[in-house]
Amino acid sequence: MLDKIAGIEARYDEIEKELTQDAGNYQRVAELSKERSELQEIVEKARAYRDALKRQAEAKELAYGNDAEMAELAEMELAELDEQVPRLENEIKSLLLPTDPRDKRNVIVEIRAGAGGDEAGIFAADLYRMYTRFAERQGWKQELLSTSATGVGGYKEVTFLLKAKGAFSRLKHESGVHRVQRVPATEAQGRIHTSTATVAVLAEVDEVEIKIPESDIRMDVYRSAGAGGQNVQKNSTAVRLTHLPTGIVVQCQDERSQLQNRLRAMAILRARLYELEEEKRRSEQEAARRSQVGTGERSEKIRTYNYPQSRVSDHRIGYTSHNLPALMDGDLEELFDELATQDEADRLAAAGM
Repeated sequence: MLDKIAGIEARYDEIEKELTQDAGNYQRVAELSKERSELQEIVEKARAYRDALKRQAEAKELAYGNDAEMAELAEMELAELDEQVPRLENEIKSLLLPTDPRDKRNVIVEIRAGAGGDEAGIFAADLYRMYTRFAERQGWKQELLSTSATGVGGYKEVTFLLKAKGAFSRLKHESGVHRVQRVPATEAQGRIHTSTATVAVLAEVDEVEIKIPESDIRMDVYRSAGAGGQNVQKNSTAVRLTHLPTGIVVQCQDERSQLQNRLRAMAILRARLYELEEEKRRSEQEAARRSQVGTGERSEKIRTYNYPQSRVSDHRIGYTSHNLPALMDGDLEELFDELATQDEADRLAAAGM
């Protein structure tokens, strides 16, 4: 680890010199300043770590010396440094891990009803409310992109955008199959049913980052089947985009104009294609850590929401909460922190740190 941070420190010092030499080259100064800001935190931690190691070694010598008064003071400092050194070491290890370029982006979330009929659609609507309530707690902006209602208060599919710096980093572990166990409102005999919904979390992508040739897209327009008044019903405002090379299909019908529906559909398509490329890259680098949404079958699950016992269990990290109403109302901070901590531990282990 010391060898790695030595190289980073050397580059930081080199940037400092270049900034002085190229002061008149504004573009170069901007580039160097950006690189310096990216390295600054780890360099400061590294220097604090080296200083703590030096003080720790000195304190150990004094602690075993002949001067009783100095030995006592050294023992007190050692107790403090023995906590500080491993803490700084762990912080540096975290900073040395490669960052996910998507972490600071806005996030597009797609929720689809899985196994379980109407109850699966109602559960999809519950998950949609859970995430949007979490977003409200964070003060994030929200935008509904696409819906397909079931007619009984649920969704076959709902896609929405959450706008905030770092939104993707907070929700990226939510991709997968979510399972609910409860007595549906339509169940006359009080039997507990098991249903599922799938969640896909995608980073929003700018148009300049992914160029999609027009020849790769087939666009079909049709009349909206949802609410929207006579204008929507009489005109073909709904849009279906098919990406021919991959077969990905995106539909949007909630806006009143064909143009707006197409813009929204393109945003979703870009996010899906970006995720597809990221998945290929991850599978090549970390085959063991590939994450997939799955098919929606009951046996594939990342989390179970058990209503009779008011329990939520995340099966990947062994997390359990017995306050299901609070979580369904968007109180997800603790769970998301646990998921992020486990993810970091896994990446540190994979990197041999």
